[in-house]
Amino acid sequence: MCRNRYNYLRGRNNVKKLLLAIIATLLVATVLVGCSSRDKDKEDSWDMIEERGTIIVGLDDTFVPMGFKDGSGELTGFDVELAEEAIKSMGLDVQFQSIDWNLKETELNAGNIDLIWNGYTITEARREKVNFTTPYLDNQQVIVVMSDSSVKNKADLKDKAVATQNSSSALEAIESEGAKETFKNGDIVLFDTYNDAFMDLEAGRVDAVVADEILARYYIAQRGEEKYYILDEDFGDEEYGIGVRKEDTTLLEKLNTVLDEMKADGRAAAISDKWFGENIVK
Repeated sequence: MCRNRYNYLRGRNNVKKLLLAIIATLLVATVLVGCSSRDKDKEDSWDMIEERGTIIVGLDDTFVPMGFKDGSGELTGFDVELAEEAIKSMGLDVQFQSIDWNLKETELNAGNIDLIWNGYTITEARREKVNFTTPYLDNQQVIVVMSDSSVKNKADLKDKAVATQNSSSALEAIESEGAKETFKNGDIVLFDTYNDAFMDLEAGRVDAVVADEILARYYIAQRGEEKYYILDEDFGDEEYGIGVRKEDTTLLEKLNTVLDEMKADGRAAAISDKWFGENIVK
């Protein structure tokens, strides 16, 4: 009787061990499949892009004069024309996709777009998420006030309402300098677009806007330069680059090559002359 019970219990233990082994094997297989799938998702996508025949460029369609909608609703701008020429030279078509600028890196790394190309400042924080092409434009983060403002330098921004675009390099520059705490309520007034920020400046709801110099000078030239004043002091120099997924090394190499060719043969200069009246391409 005892021997039979011993054999019964030993049989049950063997079944349990077998079941545990099967479960463990299935778990390992699931993990391996998941890892393989993730690795596949992170492969260089050039072959897929070439087969599709189109590169999808993500942009903020309110960012004058780099990429914005004109009076007829058509996308235009310096970066738009530069991208069209560069991608055509690569033998591909371009599709522009308007995106929420707060989610630009998410859109890129999710595969919804192939490039971020729209006055995209190179910063160390962004380098952790994307790769950048060789810089192609210089820029500064300037401080814009109305011409009758009492603000004449950065020190005058103390206790003033200072605005900029959310998720912008201007915001990063202000925070890195530790200036935010000196502003009104110890914070920065954030807007989804620079258009909204400048509208509040004109309405007197904010005292100053920190923005890309390229955007600011174009904007005030369109609205009337006599209405605004750009301070001599700023929040630092920076460079524009094109954002590429880290795994897309082929696309990055091809973009750098074609941009170098466009600089050498004058095509980039011609586009710059059209939009800025001079060649400001690096």
